[in-house]
This record gives sequence, C-alpha cells and structure tokens, in this order.
Amino acid sequence: MNLLRAVSTIGGLTLVSRVLGMVRDILMARYVGAGMASDAFLIAWRLPNLFRALFAEGAFAAVFVPMFNRKLAEADKDAPGTGLNVAKAFAGQVLSVLVPFLVLFTALMMLAAGPVVYAMTGGFPDGGPEKFALARHLTIITFPYLGLISLVSLLGGILNSLNRFWVNAAAPILLNICMIVALLFFRGDNEVETAITQAIAVTVSGALQLLWLILSCRANGVVLKLSRPRLSPDVKAMLMLIAPAAIGQGAIQFNLLISTSLAARYLSEGAVSWIYYADRLNQLPLGLIGIGVGTAILPMLSRQIGGGDSAAALNTQNRALELALLLALPAAVALVTAAGPIIHGVFQYGAFTAEDTLATAQVLAAFACGVPAYVLIKVLTPGFYARADTKTPVRLALAAMLVNLVGNLVLIWPLGPVGVGVATALSAWVNVALLFGVLYKRGHIEPDGRLIAKLWRIVSAAALMGIALWFGGHLAESWMEGRLEHRIAALAVLCGGGAAVYGLATLALGAYRLSEIKGMLRRKA
Repeated sequence: MNLLRAVSTIGGLTLVSRVLGMVRDILMARYVGAGMASDAFLIAWRLPNLFRALFAEGAFAAVFVPMFNRKLAEADKDAPGTGLNVAKAFAGQVLSVLVPFLVLFTALMMLAAGPVVYAMTGGFPDGGPEKFALARHLTIITFPYLGLISLVSLLGGILNSLNRFWVNAAAPILLNICMIVALLFFRGDNEVETAITQAIAVTVSGALQLLWLILSCRANGVVLKLSRPRLSPDVKAMLMLIAPAAIGQGAIQFNLLISTSLAARYLSEGAVSWIYYADRLNQLPLGLIGIGVGTAILPMLSRQIGGGDSAAALNTQNRALELALLLALPAAVALVTAAGPIIHGVFQYGAFTAEDTLATAQVLAAFACGVPAYVLIKVLTPGFYARADTKTPVRLALAAMLVNLVGNLVLIWPLGPVGVGVATALSAWVNVALLFGVLYKRGHIEPDGRLIAKLWRIVSAAALMGIALWFGGHLAESWMEGRLEHRIAALAVLCGGGAAVYGLATLALGAYRLSEIKGMLRRKA
C-alpha cells in the first residue's frame, strides 16, 4: 500500500470519527456546559483517553505490529504458507498474558479510584467534596474501558499487520455513537445525571469496540484462543519494549494529563473544561494527519531497512515529513487565526456561555502553535521503532515532559489556562528538535533538496490562508449568534474558503503540483 493511499484510508475514517466526536462535544457543551459536572467527567475520562493513546495509537503499533510481521515473514520464508499460523500463535500467547493482567489491573484501579482522582486534582479545591465525590464515582464507571480498549488495541494491531487498517481506524466511531445516543436519548434531568450517562456510555462503547474487532478478526481468518498464561521469550521481549514505546508515543497525552491535573488544582471552575474543548479541536490534525502518516510509514520503513535499502528509507522519511507539513501547517494557522469563530460556532450554545467561548478560544490558539510539532512527533518516531530502538524516544519524551512540567508551573500563574497551552506547545517543539537531531546525527534522516525547496512555499501558502481566515472570521462572527444550521453553514464557508485559498496558493507557489499528487497515489512504497 502506498503512503498517500494508506494515510487517506486511516485519515478518512479518523475524520468520520472526529466529526462524530465534534457532534458529541457540541451536545456535551449544550447539556453539561463547562462547570462542576463537566470538570468531574473529564477528569474521569482522562485516564481512558490516556490508555487509548498509549496503546491503540502507540505501543501496539510500534512494538506488536513489527514483531507480528516478523514472525509471519520468517515463518513464510522457511515454510511458505505457515506464517499466519505462527504469528497467530504468538498473538495468542500475548492475549493469554494480557487478559489476566488487565482484569487485575482494572479491579485495583477501581478500588483506588479515590486516591487516583485526588492525585490528579488535589481534591478539587475549588469544588469541594461534592465535586470530588462525583469525579470518583464517574472514574469507577469508566475504568473498565481501560481493559476493553487494551484488548481492542491488540486485535487492531493484528489487523494493521495484515494491512486491514480501516477496521481499527473505524473502531473509535462506536465510542462517539454511544456517547451521542446517551446524550440524545438517555441524558438526565440535570448536568450531573447527564455526566453519569456519559461515563456509562464510555464503558459500553469499549465492549462494542471489542466485539467489532473480534468479529473482524474472525472474518480475516484470525481466531485467538485463551490458554494458560506463559511468559515465553517472545512475550518477554515484547513486554520489555512496550513500556518505553508507550511512554515515547504518549508524550503529548502525558503532557496533557499533567496540564489537566494542575488546572484542576490551581485554576478556577471551568478551566478543566476549557482545556478539554480546546484540546479536542487541537487533536483533530494529530488524528487525521500524524497518526495516519505514522501508522502508514512504520511498516514501509521496517521493510526498507530490513532489506538494506537505506536510500529508500531516507526518501520515505522525507516524503512523510513533506506530506505532514503540507497538511499540518495550514491546520495550525487556521486554528490560531480563527479560534474565536470556531469555538463560538461549535460550542457556544445552551450551558456553554460567551465567557467559556473566549477562554476556550484563547487556550486553543496557544495549543495550536504546537500542531505541526504534534504531527511531526508521530512522523519521526517510526524512524526509531523501525530500527527496534524504543529507548531513545522515551528518553527524549521524558526531557520534553520535564519542559512541559516546568513550563506549566511557570506559566499557569500569570497566564491561567492559556499558560497550559503555551507550555504544551513548547514541549512538543522541544521533543521534535530532539528526535530530529538524534536521527540526523545517526544518518537516519537528511532533508533532501525537494523537502527544503517546498518548505518555504508551504509556509507562504499557509500565511496567505491565515490572512484570509483572519478577515473571514470577523465577517463570520455575525452568523454565530443564529441557529445551529446557520453556524454550521458559516463555519463551512469559512473553512472551505480558507482551504480553497491554501490550495490555490500551494499550486501557484509550486508547493505541490497536481502531477505530484497523482504520482503519490500511484506509486508503491
């Protein structure tokens, strides 16, 4: 599968999921707002989201997929046609160890919900015991999702190894559907009751996602059976690699966890919700671009490096950087210049006030300064994982997390929630600089003439789009006070107009040509 087509498959389904996620967040803002109940639910949901990012989009993709592929390829080389059975046997060993661990871990975390919430929030000094009790209750409800989504990640990794990217990419759609259904049909009479239905919907969605992956694996000839847990040499090797891979891949989520915890401790009520809603929009380019490109290039790089074709590996890395910047830079500019109209049009309704809009837009603009960095992290780390190096990204991620922690502690007092966004963006750029520097020093990445020549053209095109969005945003504001359909139409025109300006600018400046895009669609990796 070629790079652009693989990215399009993953990104397209991720787009569907994120659009449904936006619908969910619009309903959340309307029925729960940005207050006590919202803050409590978002704290309870932070850990499931963290584990999803660490495993579903991180460790299993970085560690399990290459090992599964290597088992398959080696067996087929020795005895053609036996590869899948050998790889499935390895996956069954992993499953037999993973299930009892997840059961025990989930039970312990549910029992420890109170201390966990206190550690994250300091007991919500602004909200008192009622807010803390609600967050603890919601956390107990959502914790089973951790185990369910981890099993989903394992099965999704198998299907990714078989180039069935779309199945795993489609699974999060079920999460958003469950939460939307809960908000529309099962919400309570007040914000607290509605938050509880959302927590239940999260766990229900985990069960449905697991069922979806089990059925999809069966349809592709993969049926795993539980056996007595045994730490085979292969399983031990995988477990040794998973922890550092998870930390390396989850740096952004760890940073956000730190930021959310500090906001819950030291900022006024509503700050956790402002950060959440801003991050939801901020994470959209990461989901559509970064995860798509990172997932697609890992098997490509692994094959090229394994085959000794270092020139092809360098070209793949450069084209991935090129594609990531082409898509991420305009996304960053759009979120910075049009943050106000976007937040107003999407969220300001019902319980979500004008004050909430202003605060959330400011946080979003700060977060968005790091959008290219968030994407580039996902593009650069496969350069390490394809070479079986999971330790270096961890060390670099830890350094970036230290920058984030210090930045939060320094900036949260003078800037409030905006300081959280600034610190997160800064730490992401530090991570990118460190990843790129190490890869460059080792000779594993070297920007070619094409990448360098296109970079300034992409920046110029994004700047022209930003100017257009700045003026367009002011014109669109008058439409944001109307009905929801008017807001959606105004946002569609604003975003569509910005995309059109960027597209025309890239062609006019030579950042990309139609022939190059067609070539990428045809060319095999």
